[in-house]
Amino acid sequence: MEFRQVGLTYPGPPPVPAFRPCNLTVRRGDFVTVVGPSGSGKSTFLNIAGLLDAPTHGTYLLDGIDTGALKDADRTALRGRRIGFVFQSFHLLPHRSALENVLLAMVYNGVPRNERARRARAALVRVGLGHRIDALPTRLSGGERQRVAIARALVARPSLLLCDEPTGNLDTKNAETVLALLAELHTEGMTVVVITHDPVVAARAARRVTIRDGVLREVTP
Repeated sequence: MEFRQVGLTYPGPPPVPAFRPCNLTVRRGDFVTVVGPSGSGKSTFLNIAGLLDAPTHGTYLLDGIDTGALKDADRTALRGRRIGFVFQSFHLLPHRSALENVLLAMVYNGVPRNERARRARAALVRVGLGHRIDALPTRLSGGERQRVAIARALVARPSLLLCDEPTGNLDTKNAETVLALLAELHTEGMTVVVITHDPVVAARAARRVTIRDGVLREVTP
């Protein structure tokens, strides 16, 4: 993903600059954390990077594609194919099994029906939940639920894994398990961007970016 003077200002009156124009390049295979306090602009960054909001300034390239030149339907399709989301609150359907939650992520991604079950099972095995495929989220620990959410994000084989406070609802042990899994995925070549308020989580990445008052800055090692 590449930001070229990307910014977002909400219309007024008066106009509110939520995200100041900035440059940022995340290369294939990078592991980057974006750290900042509440109200710093992290959610705005997530919405722009995840193609949920369009910037009002600059150009956002995802896999070399100018996302600002796309129609809404094409942006939605690009998001579904290229970006996997992991959220703090898991967002699992409580009355669907782990397998069904992962399967449902492929319904709108154009994955052939006869491939969905195989890919969903493989994704759950990859995150260490091959033995919990049929369990309901209500019968899983917080760490297991987050790993189901990661499997759901991976099953469409995205080029970017975008994680919003992925350890925010977890205890220390489960948080460490999830962070270790993200590190493994990065080692295997996945591009990972983690948005967090926790400096301990931020320190796990090779690259760190700070955000405060809508201003993005890379931390020099």
